[in-house]
Amino acid sequence: MGRGKFRIYLGSAPGVGKTYAMLSEGHRRVERGTDVAVAFVEHHHRPRTEVMLHGLDQIPRRELEYRGSTFTEMDVDAILARRPAVALVDELAHTNVPGSRNTKRWQDVEELLRAGIDVVSTVNIQHLESLGDVVETITGVRQRETVPDEVVRRADQIELVDMSPQALRRRMAHGNIYKADKVDAALSNYFRPGNLTALRELALLWVADRVDAYLQEYRSEHNIRSTWQARERIVVGLTGGPEGRTLIRRAARLAEKGSGGEVLAVYIARSDGLTAASPKELAVQRTLVEDLGGTFHHVIGDNVSDALLEFARGCNATQIVLGVSRRRSWQSVFRPGVSATVARESGPDLDVHIVTHDEAAKGRTLPVARSARLGRSRIIWGWLIGVAGPALLALLLNQVVPDLGLANDMLLFLTFTVAAALLGGLLPALASAAFGSLLLNYYFTPPLHEFTISDPKNIVAIAIFVGVAVSVASVVDLAARRTHQAARLRAESEILSFLAGSILRGETALDALLERVRETFAMESVALLERESDVDPWTCAGSTGRNPVSRPEDAAVDMPIGENMALALTGRVLPAEDRRVLGAFAAQAAVVLDRQRLVDEAEEARRLVEGNQIRTALLAAVSHDLRTPLASIKVSVTSLRSTDVQWSDEDRADLLEGIEDGADRLDHLIGNLLDMSRLQTGTVVPLIRETDLDEVVPMGLAGVPDDSVVLDIPETLPMVAVDRGLLERAVANIVENAVKYSPPGQTVLVAASVLADRLELRVVDRGPGVPDEAKVRIFEPFQRYGDAPAGAGVGLGLAVARGFLEAMNGTLTAEDTPGGGLTMVITLPIKEGTPLSRPVLPTDATT
Repeated sequence: MGRGKFRIYLGSAPGVGKTYAMLSEGHRRVERGTDVAVAFVEHHHRPRTEVMLHGLDQIPRRELEYRGSTFTEMDVDAILARRPAVALVDELAHTNVPGSRNTKRWQDVEELLRAGIDVVSTVNIQHLESLGDVVETITGVRQRETVPDEVVRRADQIELVDMSPQALRRRMAHGNIYKADKVDAALSNYFRPGNLTALRELALLWVADRVDAYLQEYRSEHNIRSTWQARERIVVGLTGGPEGRTLIRRAARLAEKGSGGEVLAVYIARSDGLTAASPKELAVQRTLVEDLGGTFHHVIGDNVSDALLEFARGCNATQIVLGVSRRRSWQSVFRPGVSATVARESGPDLDVHIVTHDEAAKGRTLPVARSARLGRSRIIWGWLIGVAGPALLALLLNQVVPDLGLANDMLLFLTFTVAAALLGGLLPALASAAFGSLLLNYYFTPPLHEFTISDPKNIVAIAIFVGVAVSVASVVDLAARRTHQAARLRAESEILSFLAGSILRGETALDALLERVRETFAMESVALLERESDVDPWTCAGSTGRNPVSRPEDAAVDMPIGENMALALTGRVLPAEDRRVLGAFAAQAAVVLDRQRLVDEAEEARRLVEGNQIRTALLAAVSHDLRTPLASIKVSVTSLRSTDVQWSDEDRADLLEGIEDGADRLDHLIGNLLDMSRLQTGTVVPLIRETDLDEVVPMGLAGVPDDSVVLDIPETLPMVAVDRGLLERAVANIVENAVKYSPPGQTVLVAASVLADRLELRVVDRGPGVPDEAKVRIFEPFQRYGDAPAGAGVGLGLAVARGFLEAMNGTLTAEDTPGGGLTMVITLPIKEGTPLSRPVLPTDATT
C-alpha cells in the first residue's frame, strides 16, 4: 500500500478562507466520484463555512475527559476503519488534549498518510515552527501551537490562500470571522494593517522558497545547466583573505535591491593538501554571511574558476561577486586571475561583479598551505618553457638578430633556465640548461651547425653557462621549496593554535570539530569510531559529511587514537606530511568526546543526587503527615463502630466531620505528591487557552473559609493565556498557605493588576513573614519554614505552584508585606499595548 497524497492550504492570516477552500475542494472531489470524509473541521460558528459541511460525510469525533471538562478530538481509529479515499483535516498545528492517540494533530495526519489515505489540511503561516520568533516580534503573540516546517514541506501540494489586509479587515468588520463583541479588539490589535502585511509577506516568501525547491528538482531531473533567472541568487567567491568581508557586504546590498534575493558565499578548496585559507578568517566570514541571512558553502576543486562557475550554475545563480585579484600586476602576464577567467567564461546568463578592495594587487599574504610538491600543471609549464623556450629562442636569434654575441645569447638562454626552475622545479631547469648548452654549441659557437668547439675560450664559456644555470636552478628550486614548506608550517601553526584555543575555551562540540577536520583536509566525510575491545564491533561516536564509514579499514585515511578509537576519513589519500596535523585533530576529538561524556555523567549524577534527596525528604515527611490524618480517621471510625458508647447526633456529626477533614488532608497531600512527581518527570503538558482571571481565581478559593480572603480583581483586566486547571491549583496552594499562616481575624488579600507588559496577581498575608535568605528555599520541595503549624503538610504546596506557573511561562516570587507578613507575586505575561477589556487574539484565530 502506497503513501497517501498530502495537500495543504496555507493561510497568510486567520480568516482568509483556508477551511472554506478545503471544503470547496472536498465538494469538487465528491462531484468527481471520490470518497471524501470530513475527519475534523472547526467552523467556529461561521455561517458560510458551516454551510459548506452540508453534503459531506462527517466522521464523529472522539470525546475525552480532561480536568473535569469534556473535549472532542479527531478519531483516528474511526477514520482508519472508515478508510475514505480523501480525509479533510482542519488545523494541522492543533495540540491534542492529553490522553489522545498522539500529542499533535500533524502526527495523526502522518498515520492517515501511512495508511494510504489522501489528506487535505489547513495551517496558518504563523504556526510554522521556524517562524515563531519572527511572528512574535511582529504581532507580540507567541504561537504555542506549531507544526515543524519539514511536515509542511513534505506535502505533495501547497496552495497559498491569500487576501489583502484591507479585504481581510472588511471581512472582519462584517462579522464573517469573529463575533461582534470581539471585532473591535481584533481590528485594533492582531489584525492591524501592518501585522497583516508582514504576515502576508512571510507567507509569500515561504511559498516562494518551496516553489524554488520544486524548480531545483525539475532542473536536476532534466539536466538543465543554463540559468533561469526566476529569482536573484548571488554567489560570493571567497579566497579566505580579509577582502571577503567587503565582498559579502556588497553582495548583501545587491540582494536587498530585489525582494527575495539570496546570498551564497562559497570557498573553493584545492584537493592537494591543507586548504589555502586562514581558518580564523573563514570562520569570521562564515559568521558574517549567516548574520546577513546568507549561507556558507565549502567546495573542493582543483580549478577554482571552473569549480566556482559549476557551483553558480548548479544553484541557478544570477550574479557572481568577486574581488579584484590580489596578485601582482606582473603575475597576470603569465596567467590571468580567477576574476578575469570567471568573467570571460560566465556567459550571458551570469552577471559578474568585480569589486575593488584594500588588498588589491598587494600579493597573497595568506599562508599557501599546500605540499612541497609542485602541481602537475606547473611542472608541465616548466618543461615547456625549459625545452620549447630555448628552441624558439635559437630560431629567433638565427633569423632576426644573428650577431648579438655569445655572451648575450647565453644570458637569454639562462633566462629560460631560471623560468623553468621557478615553474617546474629542478629537473626542467637541468634539462633546459643541458638543451640550451647544446643549442649554443650548434648554432652560436664556431664551427656552426656542428657539435664541436674550435676555440677553447668558448668551451670555458659554455661550461660556465652550464654551471651557472645548474647553480641558479638549484637555488631557485630550493628557495621555492623552502617557501612552500614555510607556508605549510604557517598554516599548520594556525590550525594547531586554533586547536589549543578550543581546548582552553572548553569547547565541547564534537560535530563542529569533525566538520573542521573535513574542511581543513578537503575530505568527503569524517567519522570518530570506537569499540570496547579488540573483538567488539566499531561504533560511531560522531560523524560529518556524506556516507561516513563504519570501520577504519573502509576509510581512505585512518588515524588511530589509542587502541580502541580511530578517526576515519574518506575522499582521498593524504600525504604523509598531513598526518601530523591530522593526529592533533584526532587527539582533540578524543578529548572532546571524553569531555562530553563527563558532562553527561555529571548531569546524571546531579539528577540522581536530587532524586535521592527528594526521596529521603519524602519518606521523612510522609511518614508523619500520612500517619496523622490516618490516625484521626482510624480513631473516629473505631469510635463510631463501638457498641459500648451511645453517641449523640452532635457527637456523631463531630466524628464524621473529623473523618472528612482527615480524608481531605490526605487527598490534598496525595494530590500535591502526584503533581510534584509530574513536575519532576517533565510530564506536565499545559492546555493553554485564553482565560479571564476573574473566572479562575474564585475557583481556587474553595478550600479556605469564605470570610478568610478578600478578592480585588477588576473586570477590565486583559485575558491571559493559561491552563485553567493548573492556574487554579497554583492559586489554591498559595492562598491555602497564606490563610494557614495568617493570624486569627486577619484576612488574606488577593489583588490583580497590570504592570507594564505583565499581569500580576498578589496574595498578601499578615503572618510572621519569611527572612530574605529563606525566600528562595521555601519554593523547594519538602520545605517548611520555621515553626510550621501542626498538620501544615509536607511542604509541597509552593513548589507545585511554582512548577505549574513556570510551565505556563509565568513566575512566582515572594516579597515582604509592608507592615509585616509575606506577599506571593504571580506574574503572567501579556502583550504590550493590549486593551484592558479584551484579549489580543481570540481562541478561534487558529483557523
